[in-house]
Amino acid sequence: MESSVNSTRPIKIAIVAGEESGDILGAGLISSLKKRYPNATFEGVGGRRMIAQGLNSEFPMERLSVMGLVEVLKRLRELLKRRKKLIEKWLQTPPDLFIGIDAPDFNLGLERVLKERAIPTVHYVSPSVWAWREKRLKKIEQSVDLMLCFLPFEAKYYKDTQVNAQFIGHPLATQLPLSISQSQAKTALGLSDASPVLALMPGSRSSEVGKLAPPFIETALALCSKIPNLQVILPAANEARYQQIALLIREAQAESKIKLVQGSSQECLMAADSVLISSGTATLEAMLCSTPMVVAYKMAPLSYAIISRMLKTPYVSLPNLLAGRALVPEIFQSDVRVEVLEPLVLQSLTDSHYIQSLQQEFSDLSGLIRQDADEQAAEAVSTLLEFRS
Repeated sequence: MESSVNSTRPIKIAIVAGEESGDILGAGLISSLKKRYPNATFEGVGGRRMIAQGLNSEFPMERLSVMGLVEVLKRLRELLKRRKKLIEKWLQTPPDLFIGIDAPDFNLGLERVLKERAIPTVHYVSPSVWAWREKRLKKIEQSVDLMLCFLPFEAKYYKDTQVNAQFIGHPLATQLPLSISQSQAKTALGLSDASPVLALMPGSRSSEVGKLAPPFIETALALCSKIPNLQVILPAANEARYQQIALLIREAQAESKIKLVQGSSQECLMAADSVLISSGTATLEAMLCSTPMVVAYKMAPLSYAIISRMLKTPYVSLPNLLAGRALVPEIFQSDVRVEVLEPLVLQSLTDSHYIQSLQQEFSDLSGLIRQDADEQAAEAVSTLLEFRS
């Protein structure tokens, strides 16, 4: 889309992302905003991709990457201290606009204080108010001027609030699939083109990898005994996860069966015939790459007991939420074990009718969210900036 804004004025945009998926979104948004504001500066918290786009990150993004209620409580003091420092910084030297990327428990509190001081606030990725914690709407209304929504049905939940909610599609839908074939992806990863590939993606956070990687590895080993030529690849999100997973693979004596790589998650999805995957943005990547999947979700028992009572939807994975039905298997908590996972993954590797039907559904759903979201998001943000300047 063609930008309606092209301004050389020097603006300062504050932006905070809390994990890998947010870093991808932030990098795309910064790139699109720089086309409209070539003299803009960006500061806050982000990962390597946002830093490469010019973000000055106040501390490592990894410090915000925590999942589950109990896990957050363990780190609460540090998280509150870091948020307080950011608030103090931006109240002393206000940015022209603040963008919180996902991480609602951290960002909404930050946004509320900044909005009270008349700093325009944007929240990128709508919290799942349609799934749980609907009371969050009041807090969002107090905190957010502009909500950027990925899913077609999300914006309607804000119609009775003062929040300007806009459906922008999903940035990944314009980036994926990659412009390489499955055969090329296999070759790039050092895999044989002649043999099937299973990808394991146990998440980007230390806590979820600790819970999901062991049963994922055990399941892969069980499948290797049934499919002797099966190739297994596991992309680690970063160096810390690489070291963590390498140790788990050694403990399982699986070094000869599982190829561990750092990064390259999208190439792995392109190469894979199936993926065993943690719930989150990665399930959307898998859908966009037309990769059959089995989704797993596991957190601290107390966190799950609390969250599951609040949940208002039967699904947690994005393909199922978009489809409005159980398109792919979702396995939770104590069911995340080899006896349950192995037959489901086996079907996704060997049942040709199931695979073809699933891939057609994935293609239809991908079209719904392919809206050039980076540009749509930047246009919505620049419109707010111009309106408030």
